[in-house]
Amino acid sequence: MTDVLSRRQRSFCMSRIGGKNTKPELLLRYGLFALGIRYGLHARHLPGTPDLVFPKYRAVIFVHGCFWHKHGCALFKWPKTNVYFWRQKIKKNVKRDRENEIALALAGWRVLVVWECTLKGKGIIPSEKVPIEVARWLRASSSRRI
Repeated sequence: MTDVLSRRQRSFCMSRIGGKNTKPELLLRYGLFALGIRYGLHARHLPGTPDLVFPKYRAVIFVHGCFWHKHGCALFKWPKTNVYFWRQKIKKNVKRDRENEIALALAGWRVLVVWECTLKGKGIIPSEKVPIEVARWLRASSSRRI
């Protein structure tokens, strides 16, 4: 199937997709704030610029989009056009994610990844319970995952 947009139009549309303050990230932030948990945002001094930083707990959270970070859920599908470009781009994102997680762990930070589908899809945990689970993870001071 060919793209219904021209290359220029598609490029413009893709350039408008932001990486900060996404809907899933805002849902998690609002939920944590309501629970009384405070955090820093987009710490550029840390590898990968984590979305949420909790210095008190020495923990960081990344809120990953399922498409951009190749999650194995229903929200991820390989694009049908410009296949080579997208495979390379997404593979590079996944590799960079892994490297950033390792660098953070070596620096003594606990890392949690919350996937977009958990907050807006048919995830395992109801979306209103995700902030509660994240708060439990923060307070547990272990590196286990949700």
